[in-house]
Amino acid sequence: MRIATWNVNSLKARLPRVEEWLGYARPDVLCIQETKLADAAFPSMAFAALGYEAAHCGQGQWNGVAILSRVGLDDVVAGFSDQDEEETVEARLLWATCGGVRVASVYVPNGRSVGSEHYEAKLEWLDRLRRHLVSTCRNDSELVVCGDFNVAPDDRDVWDATKLHGGTHVSPPERAALAALGEWGLVDVFRRLYPDPGLYSWWDYRAGDFHQGRGLRIDLALATEALADRASYALIDRFARKGKGPSDHAPLLCDFDDPAVGH
Repeated sequence: MRIATWNVNSLKARLPRVEEWLGYARPDVLCIQETKLADAAFPSMAFAALGYEAAHCGQGQWNGVAILSRVGLDDVVAGFSDQDEEETVEARLLWATCGGVRVASVYVPNGRSVGSEHYEAKLEWLDRLRRHLVSTCRNDSELVVCGDFNVAPDDRDVWDATKLHGGTHVSPPERAALAALGEWGLVDVFRRLYPDPGLYSWWDYRAGDFHQGRGLRIDLALATEALADRASYALIDRFARKGKGPSDHAPLLCDFDDPAVGH
């Protein structure tokens, strides 16, 4: 099974590119973030024409998460188990079961600046995700949490750690909150397969950062050991970040062998 994640930074602006990518990458499941669409405007028919069922949680101008699947789409739930109306409107979390795997598409708050109310809300959101996993999920099941975490796990995931230290995405509390998900039982699939530094998934649009290699790895697929143990391949598709009008993120895809195959 091929499971992918991509922050498209506006699905309305990026739909032709997403359709093209689905055509050649052929993921079984794609988690999408920053659709920036209301549910009524989500292009379900376009994805159905490509063989994908779709679930979407959106609020219009900002945020928005989706899951596309060609291996089934069941038990769809938006948000946290104890969510309130405000969090549903924020549209940052969506769950579904696809081909027997529980999948989450997440868009973690940016945090803006260290010490701000937005930063504190980001830390609380990550902790709430951890508490949700503890209370509603089993770490011995097949589960993967995919998306834009807005945190670079360690200094290997940052183009210049000395320049960014002290800012959001790399601060110790953010990294600790992300590491707590690992302590519960989630594995960074891409990092397990590829330990080398300099492999990024996001580049600022400005100052030629993509071409100069000034990026961050903040798009992650975090899987339980039962699923991560079957991971055979992963790729950050830099090709999808090139050309006219790309998202500032590249898609990440991970391949998981059939349980009978092993590796």
